[in-house]
Amino acid sequence: MSSTLAVKRLELLRELVPQISRVLVLSHLSDPIAAPQVKALEEAANALRIKLQIRDIRTSGDLPIAFDAGVKERAEGVIHTGESIFAVNRVRMVELAARHGLPGVYHHRVIAEAGGLMAYQAVTTELHRRAATYVDKLLRGAKPADMPIEQPTKFEFVVNLKTAKALGIAVPPTLLARADEVIE
Repeated sequence: MSSTLAVKRLELLRELVPQISRVLVLSHLSDPIAAPQVKALEEAANALRIKLQIRDIRTSGDLPIAFDAGVKERAEGVIHTGESIFAVNRVRMVELAARHGLPGVYHHRVIAEAGGLMAYQAVTTELHRRAATYVDKLLRGAKPADMPIEQPTKFEFVVNLKTAKALGIAVPPTLLARADEVIE
């Protein structure tokens, strides 16, 4: 599901900035969940005629270097794959995106709450509730091999209008209408 959500964030960025042609992608490439997301993003970007600038982020110190390189290569927006390093470093990432004037769509709602432009993710409270159901079944003797793998079914889309205004971006009404939360 992470790959599908990564592509959805790229599509939302394209919807926000229709003329976008270069996107900075931040990814912790050594994390096993990164590779399938990057591959899916590359396929989607090819179809959307967007050039990706993929940067490996292993520490918070890699973020300014990645943003500087992205801007030097004329990045027009930023997204990231779903590793937790980005939620942990959200304030730094949002500051860098603002400093360089890059609109971004992020994996974690906490990044939009910290000043990121938009976030799209599975509803984490729903994921936690479903995880508790699995734990309960296991404690009652269910065999893990007999339990189905479930994909998330609820997603949330957050738009930060304060950040959009600071970036000089008018968020299209079609995006605002789909938002589960609008930060003003």
